[in-house]
Amino acid sequence: MKENVVVLGAGSWGTALAIVLAENGHNTLIWSHREDQANEINEQHTNKKYLPNTILPLNLVATHDLEKAAKHASTIVMAVPTKGIREVCANISQFLTEKTLFTHVSKGIEPDSLMCISEIMKESLKPEILGDIVVLSGPSHAEEVVLQHPTTIAATCENLEAAEKVQDLFMNHYFRVYTNDDVIGVEIGGALKNVIALAAGITDGLQYGDNAKAALITRGLAEITRLGVKMGGNPFTFAGLTGMGDLIVTCTSVHSRNWRAGNMLGKGMKLPQVLDEMGMVVEGVRTTKAAYQLAKKYEVTMPITSALYEVLFNNMEPKEAVDQLMIRMKKREIDEM
Repeated sequence: MKENVVVLGAGSWGTALAIVLAENGHNTLIWSHREDQANEINEQHTNKKYLPNTILPLNLVATHDLEKAAKHASTIVMAVPTKGIREVCANISQFLTEKTLFTHVSKGIEPDSLMCISEIMKESLKPEILGDIVVLSGPSHAEEVVLQHPTTIAATCENLEAAEKVQDLFMNHYFRVYTNDDVIGVEIGGALKNVIALAAGITDGLQYGDNAKAALITRGLAEITRLGVKMGGNPFTFAGLTGMGDLIVTCTSVHSRNWRAGNMLGKGMKLPQVLDEMGMVVEGVRTTKAAYQLAKKYEVTMPITSALYEVLFNNMEPKEAVDQLMIRMKKREIDEM
């Protein structure tokens, strides 16, 4: 059955998901905060800044008008960076008049408040218009989805009926969607994998090779799991698509902006220069601060996260951070799981 779906955010991932929805036959409207970008999508059927080699479906329509987007929607997909979630939620709340199903695809944690995305949305949306919130997450690069390469992710909600509805919206022959009910585990895994991906990029920038990166990914997963379980997540979630799967793809692919940013840091560039060079949001930077704060709050040992925090925010040299990790006190591997 055709649904009226609005995707809020016309970056690479929001656009890729809008393409999936449009190709599945849904009445899909994508909202951009930039009028020129919305005009490009409507008139040229391209989004060259984010997906330069992709022709968008003719039935994918864009708008710069948030009120128009709200009136179109029976389901809303939130695809804006973590730092923009509160503002967009507050703004669209003005125009919605009935309960609406929300799906978010952002991967981050808000520093200081230490809220995951679904918690930010619950606080920012008016209760009378908020239906369920489904988290759509997993190992997925927009650049591969638009080529219809096989991709598998998870739709997560405590209300599995809502997760199944999102599963039905997106699932097709190249985009497979599982369901899950572990919201905490999925959001923590999705956010913290960006932290480890930054660190993985640094090891590659330092030319430390595959041994170092394999160790980093493995011990990074241990950190994510320790914190996620302490916060109430299911340990099996971290061995699944939204944990290990997302971690692997983000730490090893040139499509990963977090890996690319870390790679530049490892080669000697400073953070302001890296962010300027990227020209896109690098969620892992902001999330590193939040993860560092969460580790202290829950009294969880997270040495990789702590080392990366020193590199990003206290000007520690990447090589020094790695050296300090390697000479830490002797431990049994299983003790830190």
